[in-house]
Amino acid sequence: MILFLLKGLLRDRHRSLFPVIVIAIGVALTTLMYSYLSGVIGDVFNNIAVFDAGHIKITTRAYDEIADQIPNDLGLVNVSELTKELSQKYPNLDWTPRIKFGGLLDFPDENGETRSQGPVFGMGINLFDRNSGEIKRLNLDKSVISGRLPEKSGEIVLSDQLAQNLEAKLGDVATLISSNAFGGMAIQNFTMVGTVRFGMAALDNNTMLADITDAGYLLEMYDGAGEILGFFNNGIFDEVEAARIKAEFNAEYSGPDDETSPIMKTLLDQNNLQDYINYIKQFISILITIFIGVMVIVLWNAGLLSGIRRYGEIGVRLAIGESKGAVYGAMLIESVLIAIFGSVIGAAIGLAASYYLQEVGLDLTGMMSGTSMIISSVMRARVTITSYYIGFIPGIFATLLGTMISGIGIFKRQTSQLFKELEA
Repeated sequence: MILFLLKGLLRDRHRSLFPVIVIAIGVALTTLMYSYLSGVIGDVFNNIAVFDAGHIKITTRAYDEIADQIPNDLGLVNVSELTKELSQKYPNLDWTPRIKFGGLLDFPDENGETRSQGPVFGMGINLFDRNSGEIKRLNLDKSVISGRLPEKSGEIVLSDQLAQNLEAKLGDVATLISSNAFGGMAIQNFTMVGTVRFGMAALDNNTMLADITDAGYLLEMYDGAGEILGFFNNGIFDEVEAARIKAEFNAEYSGPDDETSPIMKTLLDQNNLQDYINYIKQFISILITIFIGVMVIVLWNAGLLSGIRRYGEIGVRLAIGESKGAVYGAMLIESVLIAIFGSVIGAAIGLAASYYLQEVGLDLTGMMSGTSMIISSVMRARVTITSYYIGFIPGIFATLLGTMISGIGIFKRQTSQLFKELEA
């Protein structure tokens, strides 16, 4: 029966061509939009985790309350001991301390007078230990535009855009003016040995990287850090495991009444990321619903036109004794076959476009120049397992629903009308 109906659809293009085109377009758009959103959101989450939040972050309670102000005077102490305990207790995560700070970077001329200066956002990370994972995690090896990464004390790298703005050259000595953990002035000379480009406007505008030992010496945070970040060894955020570790750690180490006690938060607890995830899920649901609604309306009308054109055929089938239910069922089977065929074509087109955006991406550098978000200027799609079947939901459901609505007219046919139709 199915083979018979399939042959009929292939021989009569008027019954299948237009619905297949509509379904293919809808499925392709659904697949492409889902893959693109998955890539953009996944990239944002990954960048936030790598550069700011980690999969898990530990700070003091007081630091956490005003973290946006980078209050290093409220930072963690005895960091080496705490990091060692964490590594032993949670070996499935890589723990790394970091220090964030702000300041004014001044480049003098040959007379010692200010040649150029500008504000910088500094990060003290573990650069000297190549086994720490920080260089690979931040993709610094591939981000170097000129020079090299710091290899000894007193060396820094600047974002390439900042170096150009300050007209700084490799080997130039700069004076960093900041404030230490006790509120006093902190001044130290550094040698610029390289420039990097992160591909994110928020970091490329004014970022300076130094080893955490240099940052600790500058800010008088000996064996201290503003935060300790934890990353799962496989590089994939595990929401359930992270929540379990957070609950266990806070129950043991964190005191609600002690502002200096450490507190642990997961990635989703920071920057309202949980709300963003819920928003994205709702957006995807709305997107699919819209596509289903539009496709149902179009396919409903197509079904009505097809039904009018097939009045004679339906009349003959009813006149020779075929039941209305059988005719209606045959039309539903035809719609499923059309839906599958159109969905396969649409999914192939959508996946091809998604793979292109995944490899090449969409460069939005001009639009991202003024943003403060840690987001890549090249938007890429991400093809996941869901991308392979997400388009079939509107493709098959909308087609079947449209046929069900348009086919109701079969049950309204009266036997007395068949003879008039057959005479015509």
